[in-house]
Amino acid sequence: MSDEKIYLTDEGFLELEQELNELKNVKRPAVIKALKEARALGDLSENADYDAARSEQAQVEGRIQELEKIMENAVIIEKGSTDSVSIGMTVRVKYIDDDDDEIEEYRIVGSKEADPSNNKISNESPLAKAIMNAKVGDVCSVDSPNGTYDVEIVEIL
Repeated sequence: MSDEKIYLTDEGFLELEQELNELKNVKRPAVIKALKEARALGDLSENADYDAARSEQAQVEGRIQELEKIMENAVIIEKGSTDSVSIGMTVRVKYIDDDDDEIEEYRIVGSKEADPSNNKISNESPLAKAIMNAKVGDVCSVDSPNGTYDVEIVEIL
């Protein structure tokens, strides 16, 4: 992972911080204890418990390193003016080409925090890129892998 900026909301940073604390203060000591217990069983060459504990240790340490790197490069998103769309904002958009005039609400977050099932979209997604800096009433064209479509900015929260 390079030293690129990673955009996070306050909540997203807090979640990563809590996960990191859990890994360092709960998981890591539990894995160390499991390793000691497995070593005490004797022959390590055919010890499945030892192999499992080593594997879990590698996963825990890898995730700790990943979280530390993310947090080092994190840029906390400051919620600014609701005059135009920017990262950290919640936006209500209307799909122009839809017959039912459906309005959807999305929160624009950094890529590490994106969760489309909860309407949190990455600032790198086609929709977010298309509506960035748009104002209420603007119609934006979105170039997606499935073709181009238009959305209207209904509200910026």
